[in-house]
Amino acid sequence: MNTVDTRQRLIDGVLAVIREQGITAVSARSVGAAAGANQALIFYHFGTLEELIAQTCVQTTEARVAAYRDRFAEVRTLGELLALGREIHETERAEGNLAVLAQTLAGSQGGGRLAEATREALAKWTTEVESTLLRVLAGSPLTEFADPAGLARATSAGFLGLTLFESVDPAGGEQALGALTQLAALADVLESLGPMTTKAVRAKLRSAAKSRAT
Repeated sequence: MNTVDTRQRLIDGVLAVIREQGITAVSARSVGAAAGANQALIFYHFGTLEELIAQTCVQTTEARVAAYRDRFAEVRTLGELLALGREIHETERAEGNLAVLAQTLAGSQGGGRLAEATREALAKWTTEVESTLLRVLAGSPLTEFADPAGLARATSAGFLGLTLFESVDPAGGEQALGALTQLAALADVLESLGPMTTKAVRAKLRSAAKSRAT
């Protein structure tokens, strides 16, 4: 077996353990058993178990983001972006990929290499969402008031948080998604308003922004 095959088997082993038992069950022994490989190979190829988990998190996320990149490019409205987000959430949850990211996030609270890798993995999703928001919001009355970078991070954090939320309150998770759908529908309605109404909305938003600032 060549080096590439061995490394991939170990990565697959980490994924299997996290999906089935959670990150607290990850050890050299459990990963080696899941990968069908000598646990010593973890240290030979990755140096440490933490580095193996970190690379697994980043590489797996990159592969999943790449699978949806063309879909993000086709999005034209906030409603379409949310619909795609729900599809991604349901698919990735069913395949256990969101659980892996959520578990690594939970396991990275102490900082170190795993925290760095989790930030890098999350950034891969937020980059796609932010670029989509910049395109969708261009020319919108919301443009000068919305922060695409902040919205992208809030969106990514929200969908990731729902993975944990749904495990204890599925109905509440669905309710949260429904609320997001309503907000996206409202934003899309603003997009369809005529120039006079759009001007009035902008004026109202500016007024509200000034009131909050004082």
